[in-house]
Amino acid sequence: QVQLVESGGGSVQAGGSLRLSCGASGSRGSMSSMGWFRQAPGKEREGVAGINSDRAIMYSESVKGRFTISKDDAKNTLFLQMNSLNPEDTAMYYCASSSAYLINNLLSPERYNYWGQGTQVTVSS
Repeated sequence: QVQLVESGGGSVQAGGSLRLSCGASGSRGSMSSMGWFRQAPGKEREGVAGINSDRAIMYSESVKGRFTISKDDAKNTLFLQMNSLNPEDTAMYYCASSSAYLINNLLSPERYNYWGQGTQVTVSS
């Protein structure tokens, strides 16, 4: 079992920045891969960024160059630094972990076993 708790969401104006954090507890074996996903009202959940235990990273095209995923293994914490935010980034952001070692499908929600409750990010124009 893994428990994931996100924090750091909020409201920001376009062009601003936010840093999301995800505190993880539980079996390390269930955290071989971790990712950030988001879901806007009326839209499907989409992968934003993912990282595996060897720190291979994948970003969605919509955030590449603006968002940075990182993790602190000693503190069991996953981060998402979000810069140059725009209104299209408005969504509920979720942290997720997978017991699988993912490479090409780090952004596939169906490959993740555990999910946090989410943190809301709102970007105004």
